[in-house]
Amino acid sequence: MLHRPIGSTGVEASILGYGCMRLPVIDGRSECIDKPKAMELLHYAIDHGVDYVDTAYFYHAEHFGEAGESEPFVGEALEGGWRDRVKLATKMPLWFIKSPDDFDRYLEEQLVRLRTDHIDFYLLHGLNGETWDRMRDLGVREFLDKARADGRVRFPAFSFHGSAVDFPRIVDEYGWTFGQIQYNYMDVDYQAGHAGLRYAADRGLGVVVMEPLKGGRLARDLPPEMAAIFEKATVRHTPAEWALCFVWNEPGVSLALSGMNAMEQLVENLRIADVGVADSLTAEELAIISRAREAMSARIKADCTACRYCQPCPSGVDIPGVLAALNAAAVWDDPNAWLTGYARVGGKASRCSQCFQCERMCPQDLPLVDLMREALRTFGE
Repeated sequence: MLHRPIGSTGVEASILGYGCMRLPVIDGRSECIDKPKAMELLHYAIDHGVDYVDTAYFYHAEHFGEAGESEPFVGEALEGGWRDRVKLATKMPLWFIKSPDDFDRYLEEQLVRLRTDHIDFYLLHGLNGETWDRMRDLGVREFLDKARADGRVRFPAFSFHGSAVDFPRIVDEYGWTFGQIQYNYMDVDYQAGHAGLRYAADRGLGVVVMEPLKGGRLARDLPPEMAAIFEKATVRHTPAEWALCFVWNEPGVSLALSGMNAMEQLVENLRIADVGVADSLTAEELAIISRAREAMSARIKADCTACRYCQPCPSGVDIPGVLAALNAAAVWDDPNAWLTGYARVGGKASRCSQCFQCERMCPQDLPLVDLMREALRTFGE
């Protein structure tokens, strides 16, 4: 397993990190983690060189905005000596922080949930300009300094879901260890984008990449135009290999997170991580990826990663399910999209009351209400 330094910390981590937002579940219920299967995957990853584990307070909750089951699972899975073999990252639940006292209260709760006395990398979760200003004014910088001094947190960091204009000032207003951003070959200009990646790296911060496979969509079932570009290439890679190597080709990237919920995914990603060397892609390979990006960008209706931050909808709309069906109909020209996708969606777009709560929560800044209207036009009632 290749390792890279995390900014200027002096700490190195495996270039493949285990993201615990999409662990295997039972009966499709996010809050019901399939513990034996998930534990087998996580332990296999650690035994094969993965030494960075990422979770968050909300991951694997029944409803977004509730305490999820990911942190307790990770705490249980890392008992018996496994904790000492990894760098553990989790995230402050900013939505619940209302007063300065809440900083300590939630950190203490997370330490208990994770069954540990310290967190290696403690991230402010989903920062944008507005949430950063609110946390800064509540005294989060002073809190992080205190938590570092007393040993509960080794390194402070942040994950970013905001506009490009806010990223540099967040980087500059505290002594972060790293910034975590969404980055893949489809998202080079999205949110922080490549410009933000370089900005952080040039200032000595590490960069941790989330969604390198765009929620798995760059690893399977590629649109025909896109698949044809890769199939005709003189250089042969799997779809996942194209996507991961694109991310690791960037020298400023410290590691990429992958939410691996099946053994075949894990084994493939471990194999690819052995060749994830910076600046190793040729000009020909980069040109192939560029052509694939252009082919796919023209077809996607909704750039959703199925993070489920928009759930639960007050009106009961299964927004990620609706968007997946809408994309299936558009990207794959599937004449049976209604039968194979939308028919199985429990909460149809017709339930949308246009309250816009989903748009306020969406880290992708998608026009979800307009997309629900488009789904109605596409699929009917």
